[in-house]
Amino acid sequence: MTAIPVIEAEALDLTFQTNDGPIHALKDVNLTIGKGEFVSFIGPSGCGKTTFLRCIAALEHPTGGTLRVNGMTPDEARQARSYGYVFQAAGLYPWRTIAGNVKLPLEIMGYPRAEMNARVEKVLELVDLAGFGKKFPWQLSGGMQQRASIARALAFDADILLMDEPFGALDEIVRDHLNEELLKLWARTEKTIGFVTHSIPEAVYLSTKIVVMSPRPGRITDVIESTLPKERPLDIRDTPEFLEIAHRVREGLRAGHAYDE
Repeated sequence: MTAIPVIEAEALDLTFQTNDGPIHALKDVNLTIGKGEFVSFIGPSGCGKTTFLRCIAALEHPTGGTLRVNGMTPDEARQARSYGYVFQAAGLYPWRTIAGNVKLPLEIMGYPRAEMNARVEKVLELVDLAGFGKKFPWQLSGGMQQRASIARALAFDADILLMDEPFGALDEIVRDHLNEELLKLWARTEKTIGFVTHSIPEAVYLSTKIVVMSPRPGRITDVIESTLPKERPLDIRDTPEFLEIAHRVREGLRAGHAYDE
């Protein structure tokens, strides 16, 4: 059974106008992401991974082609609160408690106090931060801060979670742990997740689909459907099946570098 399309890009282009001339960030991007999929975007720096995510979130606007999010334009999807966004840095306000940070989008949206408190408690439990709501960001480790950032994005229960290299600045041990926790979170919530990464093992471990992108202008060189089971212990990374997918990702990245304008 085919998943319901949640994100649909067709012939998508984006050119930025700068003082040094136009910069072609995305070129002829065609992609469909189904409901409940975990899709990673991987490619070299400047290939348009984050730009594509920002187009989905209506933070950038394409200059060509079409993009639909839950059947709407990205601007309509933003107004409908269709997605939560997790940035590279946790971006927590130091003067607010963890609960206060998680509560912020709910305050902006005008939720009643009792519902806000219930939602904050629920999402802190989802990311294993129950009992830390009264702490301040500086009292938490980097990994815990990033989990609080994920909780904030989940607070209003959007169907789509967009994550822009959320674990890139963390050490490998913490990153591995958060990868495991994110898979559990995805299984519990059944969100559709778009995830930007530079790490081949991370992309293969997390994803149901891996989108490989070329250097600017960002094109899709390969879309790899994962054959790994949904239950994935960390040691699955040592299996021949995992290594085969990682090899195909690596080959896709090499092919992207071979493009000629």
